[in-house]
Amino acid sequence: MLNEETHRKLTEMKLNAMAQALVELEREAPSNQRSFSEKLGYLVDQEWMARENRRLTRLLRAAKLTHDAALEDVWTMAGRGVTKAQVRDLATCNWVEHRHNVVCVGKTGCGKSYIAAALTQAACRNGYRSLYTRVPRLLQQLAIARADGSYTRMLARLAKVRVLVLDDFLIAPLKDAERRDLLEILEDRYGQSSTVITSQLPTDKWHAALGDPTVADAICDRVVHNAHVLTLTGQSGRKRKGLSKKS
Repeated sequence: MLNEETHRKLTEMKLNAMAQALVELEREAPSNQRSFSEKLGYLVDQEWMARENRRLTRLLRAAKLTHDAALEDVWTMAGRGVTKAQVRDLATCNWVEHRHNVVCVGKTGCGKSYIAAALTQAACRNGYRSLYTRVPRLLQQLAIARADGSYTRMLARLAKVRVLVLDDFLIAPLKDAERRDLLEILEDRYGQSSTVITSQLPTDKWHAALGDPTVADAICDRVVHNAHVLTLTGQSGRKRKGLSKKS
């Protein structure tokens, strides 16, 4: 009767994992007796793990990832342009803690977006609020926000994201308003949070591609000088997968 009442109270307090763990303890065989501290530790551990899993689920959902990716699955073979040591270092998320950026450049299909998604996953698993977005889509959303009056609120939301992934940066020429939108985003984030950028263009080509020298100086200064730069080389991952399916 006492345990039934305890179970009810735990459920009402929304400690559902702890309540379920209590039921499991009651069903244990008499020969498998634990001490009071062991039972208490088990109850707390189950509730803690359930909350951590729910928190991770919320962070991953908010990150808006389009596919699963993991840093441990990143190709690090010779000639790839990224080493196991670099991947291990990025997996610690010390770069997030120190407000550093990550820039990943390379030809189409070389795995830039995969690494960006894997970095997003790692950041979420370390408890950092993240957002993954393609630059063309983000700029379109900002244009809509400017038209409907929610532009300032959208910039404020982006500034609060601890890790912002900007995929496909400079995939197409930018209009003046789009350059200034990106500068606003990066200005708000400089020294406060981390930005991950993928681009087909190497960083020394960004200035010319951005067009406006003043805005280009400001954008490059806020990203490149505080970034871990990965320059990917080698065969296209999509081509490699396609060839492996045919063989």
